Amino acid sequence: MSVRIGEETRALEARVGALEEAIELGGERLDAAAVAEARAAVERLRERIALGVDHTVVALVGGTGSGKSSLFNRISGLSFADVGVRRPTTSQVTACVWGTDGDAVLDWLGVDPQRRIQRESLLDGETEAALRGLVLLDLPDHDSVEPAHREVVDALLPQADLLVWVVDPQKYADDALHSGYLRHLAGQDTSMLVVLNQVDTVRPAERASLARDVSRLLAADGLPDVPVRTASATTGEGITELRAGLASVVAGRSLAARRAETEVQTATARVAAGLAEREPAPTALATGPLVETLSAASGLDAVSDAVAAVVRGRRRRSQVPHIVPVHPDAVRLARASWLSTATGGLPRAWVDDVEARVAPASRLGTHLADALGAVTVTVRRSVPAAVLGWCAVALGLVALVVGGLAVGRMLGPDGVRTGADVQVAVVAALAAAACAVGAGLVRRSAARRAATRVHDEGRAAIEGVARTDLVEPAAAVVAEHRRVRGLLEAALA
Repeated sequence: MSVRIGEETRALEARVGALEEAIELGGERLDAAAVAEARAAVERLRERIALGVDHTVVALVGGTGSGKSSLFNRISGLSFADVGVRRPTTSQVTACVWGTDGDAVLDWLGVDPQRRIQRESLLDGETEAALRGLVLLDLPDHDSVEPAHREVVDALLPQADLLVWVVDPQKYADDALHSGYLRHLAGQDTSMLVVLNQVDTVRPAERASLARDVSRLLAADGLPDVPVRTASATTGEGITELRAGLASVVAGRSLAARRAETEVQTATARVAAGLAEREPAPTALATGPLVETLSAASGLDAVSDAVAAVVRGRRRRSQVPHIVPVHPDAVRLARASWLSTATGGLPRAWVDDVEARVAPASRLGTHLADALGAVTVTVRRSVPAAVLGWCAVALGLVALVVGGLAVGRMLGPDGVRTGADVQVAVVAALAAAACAVGAGLVRRSAARRAATRVHDEGRAAIEGVARTDLVEPAAAVVAEHRRVRGLLEAALA
């Protein structure tokens, strides 16, 4: 199974970027200690990203004469590592990298550029693809008489994804290995492998019992689940199986990736603990109740009712009241009530930010007074209603005159009766009544329209101020909280 170099690193970079953006956007509204920890983690992770987390580091560790360097050459298929009498003289690490872009990691591990080799080439095709991303290290002998050798081994062991302990049939029970290293690594079974090398020097019938004895010693060291493989760097026995085991390790996540995962998870989770699980619902920012309260406090309903009364003819124009500025106490109480609903559930620091960004009660009151003062309260009598009223009067007079003449003729000495005059009087009377009713209906309709216009303009003025002074600043803070929370979720993913 091949591994595409760069995927883990790109994913880590995206998560670190999300964490960094979140703490920048959250700023002082986040827990200061958590932010400080996150910033330090981001700095460390940036360094780790520069190295990449896609390489899997496997270290071959063994004592003098175990055949570790020969095994390194067998696995790599190259005669590069020092073997034989030259081996004990160097404290340097030899490295073989499958794939490209391994220099940064090898620099970090302290591998001399002259002790590095790249395994894959055009001639290999895809035959080495299963190990692509592997960094195989040949460490100095851990039991060397040179203290510098052991110092190199001790420094590099914690950086390896997999420790391959190479032992030989003669010294696999060496106390320098078991008491000096293995017993201190109890509990790390999944990141270790023991290779019993040089099995070609042991009779085939004895190899299985020898491997069981190695497992027994490992169990006594507190490492009962460490696999034991047999191999021969001389004959190539077990090398194919060993390479397959290394390929399965390469296919998983590297130690660097796992450590980075833990660090970004821990830092992000601590920052996220200072946020709400969700933001206030959009309805919490609605201005309806606020506008109702401020409309009532401004006398807007009384003004619109007075306008309607004037249009209906039941009040003089001079009796229409003005829209009064809202009392400061009413503004303060309405603002506080709205803020309580709009910020429900947000952490205290975010609530404080909302309160700092929205207009204070004094400025809100001034803006309301200016907006309401701009509302035009004009009262115009309905012309159609007036026309219908005059028509009703005129037709009523016609009905009275014609009816009076008809009655006079009927009561005169001649007793003249005329049906035409009576009919005209009746029609005129009915028309006058219809005009009168129509005038009333038109006047009431005009009154409703005039009152509604004043009422709607006043409410629109109040809502405009509320939206500018309260809703928009508060919505911006809520949106920032949502953005920070989303970024932290991305960093946690």
